[in-house]
Amino acid sequence: MTHSVQLLGISNAIVDVLAHVDDDFLKDIGAVPGSMTLIDRDQARELYGKMGPATEMSGGSVANTVAGFANLGGTAAYIGKVKADQLGTIFNHDMRSLGVDIRLKAAASSAPTARSHVLITDDGQRTMQTYLGACLELGVADITTDTVDSPKIMLLEGYVWDIAEGPALAKKAAEIARSNATAVALSLSDSFCVDRHRDSFADFVRDDADIIVADEEEVFALLGTDSIDETLEALKGYNNLFAITRSEHGSVIVQKDVRIVQAASKVDKIIDTTGAGDAYSAGFLFGWANDRPLEECAKLGTYCATMVIQQLGARIEPGLLDDFESL
Repeated sequence: MTHSVQLLGISNAIVDVLAHVDDDFLKDIGAVPGSMTLIDRDQARELYGKMGPATEMSGGSVANTVAGFANLGGTAAYIGKVKADQLGTIFNHDMRSLGVDIRLKAAASSAPTARSHVLITDDGQRTMQTYLGACLELGVADITTDTVDSPKIMLLEGYVWDIAEGPALAKKAAEIARSNATAVALSLSDSFCVDRHRDSFADFVRDDADIIVADEEEVFALLGTDSIDETLEALKGYNNLFAITRSEHGSVIVQKDVRIVQAASKVDKIIDTTGAGDAYSAGFLFGWANDRPLEECAKLGTYCATMVIQQLGARIEPGLLDDFESL
């Protein structure tokens, strides 16, 4: 079957507002260094007014993966909810500038576009204050045969399950994907998200998902296991393709009797680990979408994650694969 694009992402559409601040700024707003705090609309407006010069760009986990996938040379599309406001315009313009096909129009009437205020101190640590806004208004009505179309892979974000209609829209998207021979991939987002929705995730993995991309703590939470060995034993009963990242221990790819262990690459200096998992997903799925062997998919994911943690920011830049020896 001919696919419209290689990758479609469905997730929370969030604008990252990145600014350098000092410790006194964090004390002034009562933020614990390195924390992630959800804030309301008024708090977001007040914080935005206090921040100095900032860089604004599309963000959110799966949106980062989609953007990275496009910058690797893949064709990509995206479904997420933003408002027709300043930040919504920034989100859509940024994604489109990378060649990503935005499938939803910005909403004329909704909560303001979601934003994560990323406060970076001199030591490279990130403190995040996040307002979820419009992204929580994504609904079943936004998932249609036109918006989903026929990608080779559809990647859903675990955080979608936190949206009121999230489980229902994920199920509908999977049904449309199945009718178009689209592989359904799921990012588990974080272990706390898995804890909140374990039963629903387990059903989706069993009935709908073909590919699971997650770190080992997220998979432990999903399966109720405590170690990688216990997890690998439990996965013998699954048909899905699991790509499990393990930080300094590399990653392991599991599908039925296939088990591929990929070592981590040596890094002299880690600058910023934010987005490492998103970058791994972009590289791994880029390889899969281009029919590369699973061993090479794992190497691509590792290479992308390794390069991203040596820079400030989660975005894979164009040309990243120029020095990748396997290409």
